[in-house]
Amino acid sequence: LGELVIGGAGVARGYLNRAELTAEKFVDSPFVAGERLYRTGDLARWMKDGNVDFIGRIDNQAKIRGYRIETGEIESQLLQVAGVREAVVLVRSDASGQKTLCAYYTPDAETDLAVNDLRSALVQELPGYMIPSYFVELEHLPLTPNGKVDRKALPSPEGEAGSGTEYVAPRNKLEAKLAAIWQDVLGHAKQIGVYDNFFDIGGHSLRATTLAGKVFKEFNVNLPLRDVFRHSTIASMAEVMARMERQEHEVIPQAEERECYPLSSAQKRLFIQHTLDGADQLYNMPELVQMEGHFDVERFEAAMRKLIIRHESLRTGFEIVKGEAVQRIYSQVDFAVEHHHPEDAAQIEQIIRSFVRPFDLGKPPLLRTGVIELGPDLHILLFDMHHIVSDGVSMAIVMHEFSSFYAGEELPPLRIQYKDYAVWQQSKAHLERIGQQEAYWLQTFEGELPTADLPTDYERSAVRSYQGAHLDFDVEASLSARLRELAAQRESTLFMVLLAAYTVLLSKYSGHEDLIVGTPVAARTNTDLEPIIGMFVNTLALRNRPSGNKTFLSYLDEVKETALGAFENQDYPFEELVERLNVKREPGRFPLFDAVFDMQNIEERDAELEGIRLKNYELDQLEEAKFDLTLFIYENNGSLSGGFFYATKLFKETMIRTLTEDYLRILTQIAENPQLELNRIECHKPSEGAKRVVDTIEFAF
Repeated sequence: LGELVIGGAGVARGYLNRAELTAEKFVDSPFVAGERLYRTGDLARWMKDGNVDFIGRIDNQAKIRGYRIETGEIESQLLQVAGVREAVVLVRSDASGQKTLCAYYTPDAETDLAVNDLRSALVQELPGYMIPSYFVELEHLPLTPNGKVDRKALPSPEGEAGSGTEYVAPRNKLEAKLAAIWQDVLGHAKQIGVYDNFFDIGGHSLRATTLAGKVFKEFNVNLPLRDVFRHSTIASMAEVMARMERQEHEVIPQAEERECYPLSSAQKRLFIQHTLDGADQLYNMPELVQMEGHFDVERFEAAMRKLIIRHESLRTGFEIVKGEAVQRIYSQVDFAVEHHHPEDAAQIEQIIRSFVRPFDLGKPPLLRTGVIELGPDLHILLFDMHHIVSDGVSMAIVMHEFSSFYAGEELPPLRIQYKDYAVWQQSKAHLERIGQQEAYWLQTFEGELPTADLPTDYERSAVRSYQGAHLDFDVEASLSARLRELAAQRESTLFMVLLAAYTVLLSKYSGHEDLIVGTPVAARTNTDLEPIIGMFVNTLALRNRPSGNKTFLSYLDEVKETALGAFENQDYPFEELVERLNVKREPGRFPLFDAVFDMQNIEERDAELEGIRLKNYELDQLEEAKFDLTLFIYENNGSLSGGFFYATKLFKETMIRTLTEDYLRILTQIAENPQLELNRIECHKPSEGAKRVVDTIEFAF
């Protein structure tokens, strides 16, 4: 056995004016005369095969998420809390194998200590990364025969004792109403306590936006999105809301009946895009579902007809009237389910490929459905809609309401329709609010606009090509857990951590430290829009500056602020921004940015059909790339997976594979050491002229 030491020329010099501490912590180097080695406090043994076997610590110092932590310092702060008699802090491994801090304490006689009071006391004195994840109360601490604390005998923090937050019921009407809104937004069946953290129990950026909207509608209080992050417990949120001025919820009125209606800003973008060469299928939204069990095709068609009657957007056509693009609502449309009876597997593939075809925007409905019968109790459901009348949230509404109609249920009528939203977008009150948001975006993009061209395998053509492909990847469970810890530590979200890492990757490849990345948002900030099928998605242009001298943690804080500002001003149409900035349109590329980050956290609702088992039907199809490069990430039962969509006229698969490896490498490096400077983060492809830095080995005998 031996103690690990580190050193190197100019590294281990000692403590300034503290000779005793220097003598305690440093030893003379047996390798280089005149040099010193630092005693790390790690206990290890050198194996016969040359490897080092790490045993543990000779002191109570630990390294968690890149931070060196003295657990004794946490224990000292705990002992200063009134009512705490004894305290011990250990580093333990959780179910995913990640290191966490666990505090064990004994209270004074007849003293009732609340976990949240302990945490609050520590937060006042210690940084976030030193706050234990678990607090376990014991009657007494276990001792060894010689009277020292037996750390090995301390129990694992399991069950309620180690949950970290005890349930505290709402204490007034405001907290009770907030708890109900939280349960609705988060989809929780169990009760939520006033000290539960929104982002610890399933909250993310999309849900935070929804929460702010519901709070505004229920309380007439404009809760900024950043306040959801700052005050992420019901108790704290209720306290800050009590001091806010009341405002009237802006109700979207029903538009007066007319022959044609204006397009929304999102519809205008897609209408123009649809007319471009090669883009007539770019915004199709196909879905394929395999169904096992008794499926009633006539019942299915009747349910779809009810859905079309219920939502005007499914009876809407688009045309040019007096030089303006408009939408026209039809009272009736021709609709029929396509029936197919294939003879073999090859014919199934042919049917599916021919099913996904261009829509005529002037002839509603802009959706089609089909059924492939493979057997009496085996079918494939084909579904396709045009993006101009639908988005990701709308698809979830379609599946939910279709299944309700299929089950014979009735749904309450809708108060407003999509056309009402399009007319409201042009109202004076809405334009005034958009004008206020415009100031934020113009300030964000003042000065010279950055261009961060990625190196490509092929020269860019003046004619835009939408031919694309994708390459998938998975993020290891342990790495996913560490990234979530990192997000929680900085009071941010996984979206922000992954976006920050993506911009670092793009900076390494392009050699630029001023970047714009696009990201789509649901843009349903008004709660009146929740049940409406239609196209609401807006694109946000996020401008970040991943300068090499910044640590990842400091850069993450910047990305967080940029994202919060953008989300709070997400109603301002991207098309308006491009026009106001007078962005030069270049043939063959998207204005303002070429790279996109898309984290899929749409609240999907599984369709349930009685006696039928549903599962997605996968089939490789010709893929289309709307942008040069898109990173998409999915969350699934706590695990992360994703991939890159890329334009095959610009990139080879080999480059995208390298890009994927580098992104995962960056995620690993920032999870292991969040304080790492950006210029020390390594890739296969460093930026031009950048010096490739090899991390110093942490120890040597």
